[in-house]
Amino acid sequence: MDSLLKDKVPPHNLEAEQATLGALLLDWSAFDDIAVLLKVENFYSRQNQLIYKAMISMSNQNIHGDALTLLNELNKTGELDAAGGAAYIASLSDTVPTSANISYYANVVLDCSVRRELIKISQDLKAASFDETKESKNILELAEKSIFNITERNQTTSIHEMQEVVNNTITLIEKRLANRSGFTGIPSGFGDLDAMTSGFQNQELIIIGARPSMGKTALALSMIQYIAVERKISCGFFSLEMSDAQIGQRLLSQVSRVPGGKIRSGLLTLQDLQKIQDAAGLCYDSPLYIVDTPNMQLLDLRAMARRMKLQHDVKIIFIDYIGLISTENQNAPVYEQISEISKSLKSLARELNIPIVVLCQLARDAEGNEPNLAQLRGSGSIEQDADMVMFIHRERKKSSEEANQVLDAKLIVAKQRNGPIGDVELIFLPSVTRFENVAKDRSFN
Repeated sequence: MDSLLKDKVPPHNLEAEQATLGALLLDWSAFDDIAVLLKVENFYSRQNQLIYKAMISMSNQNIHGDALTLLNELNKTGELDAAGGAAYIASLSDTVPTSANISYYANVVLDCSVRRELIKISQDLKAASFDETKESKNILELAEKSIFNITERNQTTSIHEMQEVVNNTITLIEKRLANRSGFTGIPSGFGDLDAMTSGFQNQELIIIGARPSMGKTALALSMIQYIAVERKISCGFFSLEMSDAQIGQRLLSQVSRVPGGKIRSGLLTLQDLQKIQDAAGLCYDSPLYIVDTPNMQLLDLRAMARRMKLQHDVKIIFIDYIGLISTENQNAPVYEQISEISKSLKSLARELNIPIVVLCQLARDAEGNEPNLAQLRGSGSIEQDADMVMFIHRERKKSSEEANQVLDAKLIVAKQRNGPIGDVELIFLPSVTRFENVAKDRSFN
C-alpha cells in the first residue's frame, strides 16, 4: 500500500489551474476575489506559480492584467521562460470561453492544494512516529499544530453587506430588550463592574492583572463562584498554578466562609463542618470544569477549550495565568511568546464565541503603586489584543496583620474597548481569599 502511494502523483488539477489563470486574464476585475482564496503555493505547476506570482505583483502596482502586461511583468523579472514562455501565456486565455466559473476553478485548485498538504503532514508524522527519539506527546502536538495551521491558512474572509449587519444588530437588540436584566453578557457578581461592562461579552479577551499575592486567583474564583455555583452558568477554568484539590478547598472556603487556614489544618469545629457540608452541597452539581495541568502548551489549551465548548457548552473560560502557558518555540524571546499567546487566545474567544478571562502578572515597578497598562508583563501585545484590562490594587500588609481583617480593594478598569473605564470599589476577605461588593456587611466573622 505504501509503495503504491509513493508512486502516486500528488493531487493536482492542471486544467483547473490553467482555467483560473486564463479566466483572470479574461476578467481582471475578479482578481481581488481570487487573491483572498488562493496563494502562490496553492498552485502545483511551477509555471503556474510564477504566473500567479507575477499577477500578484501587477495587482500591487495597480497594473491591469492581460496577456501583454503579464508578458511584460515576467520579462521584467526574468522569469518568462521558466513560466512557459509567450506561447504558454497566450494559450491560457483559450482554455476557458468565459470567466463565469472562475470561483469553481479556484476552489478545485485549493482543494488539491489542501490534499497535498495533508499527504505531506501524514508522511512527516509517519517518519516522526518511527523515530524513537521523539516523544509521542510531541508528535501529537505536531499533528494538531499542522492541521490547525492548514485550517488557519485556508480560512476565507467574507464581506458583510449593510443589510445583513443591520438585521443582525436589530435581532441582538430585540434579544437584549426581552432580557430586561441590564446585562447582555456573563455577570461577574460585582454590581458596579457589571454596571460598567454589562457583563463579560462573547468573543472578548479580558485581562486581570496584579502583582503576585494581590488576589488574582482569589478574584477569578470569586467570579467563578458566582457564575458557576450561584448562577449555574457553565464555566471552564484552566488552573496552571494550583491543583484541583487546592481549587476545591478555596471554593469551599469562599462559599462556607470557613477560613482556608482552618480547612488546611483540619482544626475544624462541628459548626465549621456543617458549613463546609452545606457549601459542598451547593458546589457539587455546579457546571464548573477544571483543567489543572501546569505549564500547559498553547496548542493543548486551545484543543481542551474546544472540547469544553463541545462537550459542556461552557459560556466563559478563565485561565490562571498567561505566564504559565508554553509555546512550541521555547527559544523565542519572551515577548514574542507572550504576543503569540495573547493573539491566539483572542482568536480562540472569537472562534468559540465566549468571553475568555486571563490572569496576568504585572511588572515589578507596579509594586505599591496603582497599576497601569504599561506594566502588563511580557508584551505590549496583551494590551493591544485585550478587549478589557482590569487591575487589582490594594495595600499589601503582612499576612499576620491582615488574616482576619476586611481590606479595602480597588478594581481598576484601565481599558474597555466597548465601554467606559473607571474604578470599582471592592472589599477583600483574606481569611477566605474572597472579594465582595462594598455594599456587603463589613462585619465579617
